[in-house]
Formats: sequence, C-alpha cells, structure tokens
Amino acid sequence: MIIGLTGSIASGKSTVANMLKNYGLPIVDADIVARLVVEPGTPTLRKIVEAFGEEALTDEGAMDRQKIGSIIFNNEEKRKQLNGIIHPAIRQEMLRQRDEHFGNGANTVVMDIPLLFESKLQHFVEKIIVVSVSEETQLNRLMERNQLTEEEAKARIASQLPLSEKEQGADAVIDNNGTIEQTARQLENILRKWEVI
Repeated sequence: MIIGLTGSIASGKSTVANMLKNYGLPIVDADIVARLVVEPGTPTLRKIVEAFGEEALTDEGAMDRQKIGSIIFNNEEKRKQLNGIIHPAIRQEMLRQRDEHFGNGANTVVMDIPLLFESKLQHFVEKIIVVSVSEETQLNRLMERNQLTEEEAKARIASQLPLSEKEQGADAVIDNNGTIEQTARQLENILRKWEVI
C-alpha cells in the first residue's frame, strides 16, 4: 500500500511522520528529495545554471537559494521556469525511492508530501492521511515555532490550501489538537484498520 501523508504548515505532520518511522515503515520525504535533486553535480542543478546563469550558485557550487528566491519572487515567468526544472526531478526521484522500497520487500511505503493536494499528486498514492489542527492552534504553533508575527504567520498559512479542504480529500484525518498520545492512538487505529500493522 502507498500512503500519502500530508497536512499544512505547523499541523504536526513531521510528528506523525516520525511515528510512522517508529513502525518501521519506509518514508519517501518530498522535502528531503527536493534538496537531494539540486545537490552539486546533479543534472537538475546543471539545468538551473543553464537557465539562471552561474550566479545561481554559491561559492561552494551549491544552489544559492537566497539568490534564486530573490530572482523568482517577483517574476512569475522565472518561477514557472524553475518549477519546470525542479518538479519533474523531484517526482522522478520520489517514484524511484518508492519503487526501491517495494523492491526491497516493503509492503507499505509512506510518501510524505506537504503539498500533496496543491501539486495534484493524489494519483501517486492509494490512501491519504491528513494531519489537521484548528486554525487557532496552527497559528499559535507557527508563531511560536518560527518566531513570526501574527500577520507573517497568517500569510504563510494562506499560501497553502485550507486544512478543511484537504480533509475532504483524505481517507483518514488525524486531529492533532490534543496530546501526542492522542495523536499516536489515532494513527495506530488507522494503520490497524488499513491492515498495515
């Protein structure tokens, strides 16, 4: 079975991902893959340099995220160009890792994709778990965790689909407003119901 794990910023998705790891389930993490595909020497990084020039690199030869961020921030065309290079590479590597886990005998693989719905990757997975919290909890956690003002935190939350919409596309929702133990119990129930454990 392929389980898609998603949520929103500060919803506690990483906490649930760690719980899934503790069950021994292999995890394909989209954020880690995104860093992997642009490491020095990768074809993806070469394409970025072709598109954005040598100034896209740091002195160490890595992708200069800050510089590229400032280039694409106000330039929709450049942002699309960058996404057109990076997104296919991320998807390809995620599928490669997924297939490798199954090749190594895994029965279930978890694909941890923060922007699962935004990127329309539901077809990558068979079941979707959404880690959800109330708007108030999300706002407070984000302000605390990232030292943001309320305005900054709200802007970041607004850049993603509302959790209420994600819940509608889920096969299971974990309510992460309570204690870690309550979250762990909900996860265990889902995995038992789906006969993963």
